[in-house]
Amino acid sequence: MPDDDAARLGALYDAHAGPIWRYVVHLTGDRAAADDVVQETLLRAWRTPRILADEPEATRSWMYTVARHLVIDEARSARHQREITVPETPDGPVRDATDALFDAMLIEEALAVLSPAHRDVVVRAYYRGLSVAEIAQDLTVPEGTVKSRLHYGLRALRLALQERGVTR
Repeated sequence: MPDDDAARLGALYDAHAGPIWRYVVHLTGDRAAADDVVQETLLRAWRTPRILADEPEATRSWMYTVARHLVIDEARSARHQREITVPETPDGPVRDATDALFDAMLIEEALAVLSPAHRDVVVRAYYRGLSVAEIAQDLTVPEGTVKSRLHYGLRALRLALQERGVTR
């Protein structure tokens, strides 16, 4: 029996969905809404067994009427009445710079705790984007010294941030 129901529903869709969809698009101009109306119309036809037993012309006539009533109901609905159409979509949310400002203040306080040698290397590497070789050349120290200062400076910076409650 379920296979028979599926076949009848498929036949109902094949016979009537296209014309009903075109009719609703003609009424509303909205393809997405037409899909919804056709689906609801077919569901109502499926729930009304006498419609399925009628001649195909009578069934389609009934479906046109149901589709038309669904379009009218939607146009009269409170949801539709409250909708405001605008020519352009509004801009998305804008993030303010508050979080970034607090993060910058927190990092500045943590950097102040570092020794001048460690702070200088960390700032040159992470804020100025210099390589180890470039930092070594600027400071006239060996690259190994730069790597060591960078390692211990980052460790001290991490500890200073943890003391201020940063856990990420």
